[in-house]
Amino acid sequence: MSLWDDIAADIAAATGKQASLDQQGTVGGGCINQAMRVRYGDEAYFVKLNSAGQLAMFEAEARGLQELLDSRTLRVPRPVCRGENAESAWLVMEDLQLGGHGSGADLGAGLAAMHRVTRPEFGWVQDNTIGSTPQPNAPADDWVDFWREQRLGFQLDLAARHGHGGRLQSQGERLLDEFPALFLDYQPEAALLHGDLWSGNYAYTREGEPVIFDPAVYYGDREADLAMTELFGGFGRDFYAAYREACPVDPGYAVRKTLYNLYHILNHLNLFGGGYHSQALGMMDSLLSELS
Repeated sequence: MSLWDDIAADIAAATGKQASLDQQGTVGGGCINQAMRVRYGDEAYFVKLNSAGQLAMFEAEARGLQELLDSRTLRVPRPVCRGENAESAWLVMEDLQLGGHGSGADLGAGLAAMHRVTRPEFGWVQDNTIGSTPQPNAPADDWVDFWREQRLGFQLDLAARHGHGGRLQSQGERLLDEFPALFLDYQPEAALLHGDLWSGNYAYTREGEPVIFDPAVYYGDREADLAMTELFGGFGRDFYAAYREACPVDPGYAVRKTLYNLYHILNHLNLFGGGYHSQALGMMDSLLSELS
């Protein structure tokens, strides 16, 4: 059987419907997975593809999408099925027909509602990925320890293995020791996070409903999600006004957002190299000057 025969069989098993599968075309924009739109009978689906052996990544993504769906806040694509054969791994989701225009205020209010979904522990029920990088999520009672060990410390260790030593590591070690001072008067709740919320991971349906996708779900400080919305261009004035009206932001966020975005810049350094090295060092220097 071909790859698409196997995917069609998976869709049939998940939906209980027998139909033919027609490929509708490749979707651009992703740097980790290939993506296709397909039709199976009268239903449209969005299919992500990666190499064989990547099923665990798609299983974690599907579980994250379901976690977001269960919050009944912002809309996300419903996962349909996932599988693999000797050639590829795949994740099939509903196709929400994105490309419309909508309200940034609706997106901001929806994210605030999602962040009001909390649990007792930080982390999540399983590890997942941020891009293609492993993201550990072992449950923890203490947010500072979680961020030190499973976010910044993890990325710094990975950077060292990739040959990024020297000042990046020495400044990183200083920061791991000193950043807890940013939490002396601030104790976050473990809120439901998208985890990778930059401007490329939201859109609007043709009817104008906001949608978020490609998550790296875990429970953590809601400021971590909010910070990433500012990292690559921002989400617009209406978004931030609506979010802050629903969930006022602590004054210390102005500094902590650099701490949270450093995680993503280190991840980009580990994935892509290049100019992210100097950007990461600049962020570390800025944080350490605030802490001195």
